[in-house]
Amino acid sequence: MRGEGKLELKDILVIETIDGKRLEFEVVGLVEDDEHAGFAVAYSEEADEFVVTDERGKLIEDEELAQNILDDFFELAEESAEDA
Repeated sequence: MRGEGKLELKDILVIETIDGKRLEFEVVGLVEDDEHAGFAVAYSEEADEFVVTDERGKLIEDEELAQNILDDFFELAEESAEDA
């Protein structure tokens, strides 16, 4: 994991899975909720999977919250693609 400080785009997180495998996730998006709490969306090419963390890299354990953040991220990405 990283040191102190907020995550930024392109930062790399290393997450160890239950079976001991280590996966690298690159921060691909930063999102704020309505209360201005910051979250990072990270993607692993190897696992073809997204994860959501708080702004310091701690995994979000609340699956519903994580899914809502991912949904917002994908919606914003889609809107950005349409504007381009």
